[in-house]
Amino acid sequence: VTHSIPACISNMTINSKQPDSESPVSIFAVNKCYVTVQDGTFFDGSGFAALVREGYKVRSDVNITLEFRTTAVHGVLLGVSSAKVDAIGLEIVHGKVLFHVNNGAGRITAMYEPKATNNLCDGKWHKLQANKTKHRISLIIDGNLVQTDNPYIQSTSADTNNPIYVGGYPADMKQNCLTSKSSFRGCLRNLILTKGQHAELFDFSRAFDLRGVFPHSCPGAE
Repeated sequence: VTHSIPACISNMTINSKQPDSESPVSIFAVNKCYVTVQDGTFFDGSGFAALVREGYKVRSDVNITLEFRTTAVHGVLLGVSSAKVDAIGLEIVHGKVLFHVNNGAGRITAMYEPKATNNLCDGKWHKLQANKTKHRISLIIDGNLVQTDNPYIQSTSADTNNPIYVGGYPADMKQNCLTSKSSFRGCLRNLILTKGQHAELFDFSRAFDLRGVFPHSCPGAE
């Protein structure tokens, strides 16, 4: 066995004595046990998950779906960015959801603004779908569609070959289609990226880098 157990452990004794779990000598990827849990991945607001080490090619078309639950009005959801300007980004800024795309000619943004600032940051699950089809982009939040005009209609491909950062990104890693540096705090689940007929469900436990992310469960809603 080479991997950790996705579980809670309590009341452990060694030679009839309980180890001091409150002040361990070292700790790695261990979180508190929750009284109630939900399916999903918990992001504690300090880090990120890095997926597809070999690089993800956005190119002309991609459809992103995920569900999120948070009480924070700021936070990075997802970013894929080349070293040049080509990139995509999803983020929550002041309680609004923004989907940014740069196909090389300039950034365009689809923005969903709820009626109240905390509508999407109410600790309840919300479904997000972000679609890029050549130069067109759209954003659907809980069934509400937002589209935006793109003046750069000749530019259709976001030429990336870079990791997918979810919930944040390293300080030394530039993300050309994200304005926020705030790591996401809350829960994510059912992250699916679809290109054509190929849909890929991403398992956060298989991320090549996890910081402040606990992939097997998230605390139940308060």
